[in-house]
Amino acid sequence: MNKIWKIVLGITLGIIILFLCFKVFNSIMHPVRFKELNEIRRAAVISHLKDIREIQKYYRQSKGSYANDFKSLLAFAEVGKIPIVRMIPDPTDSTHTRSLRDTIGFVSVKDSLFGRRENFRLSNLPLVPFSNNVIFELQADTLERSGMKVFVFEAKTLNVNFLTIGMEDYRQELVNLNNKLEQLDKYPGLKVGSLTEISTDGNWE
Repeated sequence: MNKIWKIVLGITLGIIILFLCFKVFNSIMHPVRFKELNEIRRAAVISHLKDIREIQKYYRQSKGSYANDFKSLLAFAEVGKIPIVRMIPDPTDSTHTRSLRDTIGFVSVKDSLFGRRENFRLSNLPLVPFSNNVIFELQADTLERSGMKVFVFEAKTLNVNFLTIGMEDYRQELVNLNNKLEQLDKYPGLKVGSLTEISTDGNWE
């Protein structure tokens, strides 16, 4: 009887030890997995924000200001044109140090920026990746600097929008991440541009 109890006790202790080892391993790997998933999803969101910035750049050159909504921005990307410019020597410059910009044609914004991307759909650009069709927040405004009006824009989305679906087991890690960013007075998400500063940088740069 004692022998049987020893066997049962040994098996029980073995199961407990394996369970504790799993718990320790999981506690170590859980933040690692969250970091990996976070980096993958951040990269996809950043790619969208960079594309939005590029279209805004050409929109500004063409219209004089930034687009305040995706309807205007995407319509411009579909029909807007970018000049194809080459540099030629200035015929009036005997020193041969000056050049002139010669426009030799035009190409559409969409083809120029996204023509080489397979399966690219411009209509998906406003949608935050890994979200339930959440749309990026997009705004444009003006700032006064030294008596001059400066055009600015901002596109952004919260971490919760792309770090929730499919990541239900990492809710506490998301809370910790957002709390850390808020303590540092940083935006708890990803954004490009600013409505309070003259900048088109992304907060990941």
